[in-house]
Amino acid sequence: MNVSVRELIGSARERFASRDYYGAMLCLEDLDGSARAYADVHHLRGLCLTMLERADEALFEFDRALALNPQYVEAHLHRGLVLNQLGRNAEAAEAFDAAVDSEGPAVAGLAAPVAARLANEHARLGEHYAEAGATREAIEQYQRAVSLGPRFHDLRMRLARLLLEGGNPLRAREELETILAARPDWVEARVQFGLARYLAGDVSGARDTWRHCLAERPDLERISASLALAARIPE
Repeated sequence: MNVSVRELIGSARERFASRDYYGAMLCLEDLDGSARAYADVHHLRGLCLTMLERADEALFEFDRALALNPQYVEAHLHRGLVLNQLGRNAEAAEAFDAAVDSEGPAVAGLAAPVAARLANEHARLGEHYAEAGATREAIEQYQRAVSLGPRFHDLRMRLARLLLEGGNPLRAREELETILAARPDWVEARVQFGLARYLAGDVSGARDTWRHCLAERPDLERISASLALAARIPE
């Protein structure tokens, strides 16, 4: 039985609340590769690892969450707490300062923390629409989410995927270009960028993109599969 991303994350949060930290992590492990790219997932993994006294692994997860969403106040705070417990006081102070600074300027006339919460709420509503097969409505919700959280790269990635599913590779390409301008090292975004190019008819560009991805991640079989598909179409 296919269990939705929302249900798995919800189950993980419930297990965390009941102090079943291993169980929460198992729920998160059941997510597919794309769903694991959400900042919330890495943040929750970081919290579980913190409670299991696996500090170094927790810091790694908080760092991954912040790479996806640099304005994630809770991730900055929890990262600072772990650093403080490790006696890395100077780094902890920097993390706490980053939490304050991450609030940033107002967005769309709203205080940054409020805008961030609303962005995540629009994203959650978008997932409900997506699960119901209402792709157009899901795209609308994610567009609102990204407008309120322009630096939330995980939400922008989900928007790009929905645009591809909805048959709009040109718009998806624009969103992926924005992500890659900020995160050029994000291989998954580059893979999707290649797909957007392919679906938009730029087969040669798609090949170039996927070859670059394969050079960085030769272990990803789907990149080889994508290249094999593109090879069937002449230059």
